[in-house]
Amino acid sequence: MTTLKILSGGAAQGLVGSLAQAFKAETGVDITGDFGAVGAMADKLRAGAPTDIIILTAALVAKLADEGLVSRTSIKDVGRVETALAVRVRDPRAEAPDADALRQAFLNADEIFVPDTKASTAGIHVAKVLDQLGITNDVEGRLRIFPNGATAMRHLAESGSRRPIGCTQATEIISTEGVKLSGSLPPGCELATMYTAAVTTHATAAQPAQRLIEMLTAATAQDLRSRSGFVG
Repeated sequence: MTTLKILSGGAAQGLVGSLAQAFKAETGVDITGDFGAVGAMADKLRAGAPTDIIILTAALVAKLADEGLVSRTSIKDVGRVETALAVRVRDPRAEAPDADALRQAFLNADEIFVPDTKASTAGIHVAKVLDQLGITNDVEGRLRIFPNGATAMRHLAESGSRRPIGCTQATEIISTEGVKLSGSLPPGCELATMYTAAVTTHATAAQPAQRLIEMLTAATAQDLRSRSGFVG
């Protein structure tokens, strides 16, 4: 049986999972692969990991096309994903309508759960925001950094701290049990990242890969994308 191999940013894991059953029913193909920090996923593709389809940031997919690793004609936008705040389901939402409120929310937290601050889209942005707010040194000892946002959110859900908070992409928050979306980052600190899908140039299941892209980006899937945390 053919298996579709995917390398994707964690932001798209929930959406892909929600379509996996329908995809298999139509094509008879299972989906397998890795979801994680986009930089790490791109490096796996460059290292020769067998891959049929990628879902990464638009800028990174364009770069991989320039490198000859993905088919330029197959590239299609899936949607934008906002970086947002998360709290445990039992905790009150952390309100951050402006930069001052966001600064205070981070300073009030005894643990801050975030994805890789060097390889993931959201983690890189969180590091930038903490620096922008002037509190990098203040919260350094409270940062709990994980390889990707989904892992960070699972650890947030299990945290025994009094006031933990998380910051990653909205899709990863929505798809993780035990945490809830607490709101987008305020103006001046916000980030909405376009995610794009493409078939790799060495795909062994190029036709199923193209069909999955069609399903992910179809107008009929707009509600599913919205519920998964994609905007636009």
